[in-house]
Amino acid sequence: MTDRLTVSVLGTGIMGAAMARNLARAGHIVRAWNRTRAKAEPLASEGVHIADTPAQAVQDGDVVLTMLHDGPVTLNTMREAVTALRPGTVWVQSTTAGIEAVGTLAAFAGAHKLVFYDAPVLGTRQPAEAGKLTVLAAGPAEGRAKVTPVFDAVGARTVWAGEDGAEGGATRLKLVANSWVLAVTAAAGEALALAKALDVDPAGFLDLVAGGPLDMGYLRAKSDLVLGGRLTPPQFAVTTAVKDARLIVEAGAAGGVRLDVAEAAAARMERAAAQGHGGEDMVAAYFASFGEDPPHPSG
Repeated sequence: MTDRLTVSVLGTGIMGAAMARNLARAGHIVRAWNRTRAKAEPLASEGVHIADTPAQAVQDGDVVLTMLHDGPVTLNTMREAVTALRPGTVWVQSTTAGIEAVGTLAAFAGAHKLVFYDAPVLGTRQPAEAGKLTVLAAGPAEGRAKVTPVFDAVGARTVWAGEDGAEGGATRLKLVANSWVLAVTAAAGEALALAKALDVDPAGFLDLVAGGPLDMGYLRAKSDLVLGGRLTPPQFAVTTAVKDARLIVEAGAAGGVRLDVAEAAAARMERAAAQGHGGEDMVAAYFASFGEDPPHPSG
């Protein structure tokens, strides 16, 4: 391939591992690093080179892709990598980091003469593994020829949200989209919890809305995870949802709006995590409706 790149993926959790795998399958040279090396090791069988440190991972790379937990972790990781970064290296920042954090990361990139792209992704485990994510991107137009092969390898669609990654246009759009995802997820869990409390067969509720304006694929997908007890491995973990929900509430407050639903969703996710569901799919917030020993929805 004429546009073969050396891509360094920092962070190989649910999303990062899938992105690294798809980049390798697309023919790129991929180097991956994760704080817990054991989580990155399975990628070696896919042709991904596993590095011991962030600096080793980014050595002589064309593009660095960060998919870490949050803004502070991303900044600390890039500080570890910076000694091996060349001026002009492209940095694709895909962590949902929040508006303020993206500005901080962009400033770090500018100080080290890196070409910065704010590029969070929309999607969960399944589309990530299939290379069908939606990439929300903001960054300079003149560098897009280099990042386009990366975006094409991990996603089915790229939505451009500006030419200055420091402005966080892509992150702003991601927070709005995630506010809807969290609201729908929390509402689906509550509907199933109420059905349980009222001794209503959840299948009857789903049949009632089937094919009408109240029906949606996301409701059915998340309900199926709860009803079938398939909450692990998570499509999107409760702990990550807590982080995103808090970023959404903070962004709303900074913009002068109160987001009651997002605040409630964050509280439900936190409660579910405290009950031991932090590593399960975020629809496990269903269990936050109950006490210490919540019933199974179909039991």
